[in-house]
Amino acid sequence: MQEVLALEQHLPPTVLIDGAAIRRIRESKKLTQLYVAKVVGVTTDTISRWENNRYPSIKRDNVLRLADALEVEVADLLRTEEDPADQVAEETFISRFRLLPLLLLCVLLLGVLVFYFQRKPEPVVVLAERVLPRYAAPGNVIPVWIRIEPTLRRKGYILREHFPRGWKLIEANPPASSLDNVEGIARWIVKPGEDKEKIVYLLKVDRSSTLGESQPFQGEVVVKGGTQEAPAQVGGHMEMTIAGYLWPDANGDHVIDDGEMLAASDVYDEMSGVHLDWNFLEKVWDAGRYSWNRKRNRFVPVKSKAPGPHPSGAVAADGTAAANPAD
Repeated sequence: MQEVLALEQHLPPTVLIDGAAIRRIRESKKLTQLYVAKVVGVTTDTISRWENNRYPSIKRDNVLRLADALEVEVADLLRTEEDPADQVAEETFISRFRLLPLLLLCVLLLGVLVFYFQRKPEPVVVLAERVLPRYAAPGNVIPVWIRIEPTLRRKGYILREHFPRGWKLIEANPPASSLDNVEGIARWIVKPGEDKEKIVYLLKVDRSSTLGESQPFQGEVVVKGGTQEAPAQVGGHMEMTIAGYLWPDANGDHVIDDGEMLAASDVYDEMSGVHLDWNFLEKVWDAGRYSWNRKRNRFVPVKSKAPGPHPSGAVAADGTAAANPAD
């Protein structure tokens, strides 16, 4: 224990992590990326980047919280040896150190030339992030919300959102300034000073959507920046998969477990101002399972019990019969 405390106390501000080890430990403990992200206080995209070594180094506080979330020692998450590529990079830097003054001079001259010949205002970069459920079932309603970067909330902007054709935007907060449910385009005009931290809306999925297809989303934000308007793409989630799963069912097992219910509760809080059906989720949670009736395009709570024959009409996400649905 003393060795562990000593290691944690002497950790540098940033540490090198072993993404493969993080993924292996998380999967062995049957933890979802969503759960780990909530405990650490980051997004699921960040957890994914850590596990895929897209962020090979992270902050000291994050690795400590990550170790707590995975219930392991910090040392289990760190890289045990220096990456040879880092050594090569260091040697290359040292060998070229003598050229540094010349390089700095070239950069300075280039900056002066660019400023002189292209004296234009830099575009305002708007950071907006879309959050989508993983699955969408034909004929059902799914939540969508877009977070706006805090530093830009007080600036007037236009958010333009493109959702799949055939889907219908049925409710939004704030209400869309203009809406084309035929082409799948919604626009919001947020005036300076309104300080909107997010835009949320509900979509009804096209009943004729094909199972297994991925449906794309696209959006952009335009902010008045100086003498020109500079659009920026909305980041975050860009597509959803058509499948017979409830939107909170992140792992697609026809069960809304406690972790998924907690995550759904957070989504419900995010979706303030629109009428997301929480009562039905509680019924599914209480029942233990649910099935999807493909003919009626609706979900049915199913009391957990021993497996039996599959009644006709209820199907799983892949089109096969689901267990014990009620009409």
